[in-house]
Amino acid sequence: MGSCQTCVVRNRAICAGLEPDEVALLNDIGRRRNLAAGEQLLWEGESAVLVANVIHGVLKLSNSLEDGREQIVGLVYPSDFIGRPFGATTPYGVEALTDARVCVFAQRDFDNFAREHPRLEHKLLERTLTELDRTRKWMLLLGRKSAEERLATFLLEISQRMAPATCDTPEGQSEEFEMPFSRQQVGDVLGLTIETVSRQFTKMKRDGVIDLPSRRSVVIRDRMELEARAG
Repeated sequence: MGSCQTCVVRNRAICAGLEPDEVALLNDIGRRRNLAAGEQLLWEGESAVLVANVIHGVLKLSNSLEDGREQIVGLVYPSDFIGRPFGATTPYGVEALTDARVCVFAQRDFDNFAREHPRLEHKLLERTLTELDRTRKWMLLLGRKSAEERLATFLLEISQRMAPATCDTPEGQSEEFEMPFSRQQVGDVLGLTIETVSRQFTKMKRDGVIDLPSRRSVVIRDRMELEARAG
């Protein structure tokens, strides 16, 4: 495993704030793992054996319905923490949406480390509360917002979550970014058809809110208007 000190998400990940000796101990129990787009990291309902920090890429959290359909319940980005510390089973499946790199820990080793290092337990609590807030916003997004509001909200989130750590735009937002998803995946995430997603992209571009230099590239031209359309 490479040095934690050179990790690109070191100052934003769950291990931020640990002392150098604590980081060294954490380094000893972790390993780096590369995931190809579409590769599964965790399976819903199975024994919780792994937890991980996301270093690069985007992964989805999903649950399976009785009829075989999939519901995406969340997305994780670089510096996010995934898995269920101190839990017996994994409540959702975790799959790479893009090529990704993660820092993986055996759950038992990570749990023992967390119990012995209060700073890490505090970070876990902070992350849990943050994820609770995101879940409530996600419920609002899927349950109450129109197609335009969903896509506008989604683009604003991506512009913030995909911004590099050195981004100097307001609040760490990026005005231009590469979408890590296809139009179909955007529809799956937002509960919309690919046709609806394409219409909304076209409408926002026509109105001068965004620009689409390529299939995956997005440029926010009018952030205030995009925020207004997000509701």
